[in-house]
Amino acid sequence: MALPTGEQLEISGDGHRAVVTTVGAGLRVFERGGVPYLETFPAEEKPPLGAGCVLVPWPNRVAGASWQGHQLEVTEPARGNAIHGLVRRDPWTVSDRGDSHVELEITVDGAPGWPFRFRTTIRYSLDANGLTVRHGVHNLGDADMPFGVGVHPYPRPGATDVDECVLSLAATTRLPLDADSMIPNGDPVSLADKDIVLKTADLDTPFGGCEPGADGLIRHALRGPDGGVQVWADPDFRWVQVFTPPEFPGRPGRAVAIEPMTCPPDALNSGVDVLTVAPGADWHGRWGLTPLE
Repeated sequence: MALPTGEQLEISGDGHRAVVTTVGAGLRVFERGGVPYLETFPAEEKPPLGAGCVLVPWPNRVAGASWQGHQLEVTEPARGNAIHGLVRRDPWTVSDRGDSHVELEITVDGAPGWPFRFRTTIRYSLDANGLTVRHGVHNLGDADMPFGVGVHPYPRPGATDVDECVLSLAATTRLPLDADSMIPNGDPVSLADKDIVLKTADLDTPFGGCEPGADGLIRHALRGPDGGVQVWADPDFRWVQVFTPPEFPGRPGRAVAIEPMTCPPDALNSGVDVLTVAPGADWHGRWGLTPLE
């Protein structure tokens, strides 16, 4: 019987191991030395709470599933929004595979409300530093294509309980949302404290203005008394959504999603930090996970 996430593509290298799925090209497992640094779920189940999903050509939500006269499919019926792009539930094709890497691709053509033809790729690779994920977007049409890219991992601080951790963000602002629609309803607010004590946090919140460090990378760190994990990204990922569900299916205790995004919720309508790729051109961007001692 076919699994709901398709084929399970295992890669390993430098003490790390990952499992990628062909349906949605999602990340299901990431660990080092048998210690998990990502919340996982059984291969026989669909990704819970969006775990590991790839969000292209927009992350998060589009208000009313409508943008600039285009009507997308309503994929969040309770709120009437379109959520998390067009490719997270479709089968991708493996284009390259080795012991420590795997690359997948999918072409989108004729999706409701998306008048652009494009190919998107994703490459997962392992090395001594951990996991690197490289996204590509190639415009196959004859007009400039606006887009955004995001991902939905639940990084896990090794064997440490999430409630014992502090999340340190590279963000400088918080974007207020309407509590019912989860669509932005105000201007970004300056972030006074970039350190979030997760034991008392109740978040489903976009943070913006993420600033690269001296090495040119944006870095968010989830740290506890016995280690942690870092989520890093290229400068185009200037937004991050933080989600703290009260529980994660299949394990005791809470979890935290740290979701790098190139733009905020409803960016196709607001235009904030929307990327554009010209006909025949490509965009590439990276993020990754690094275990911390």
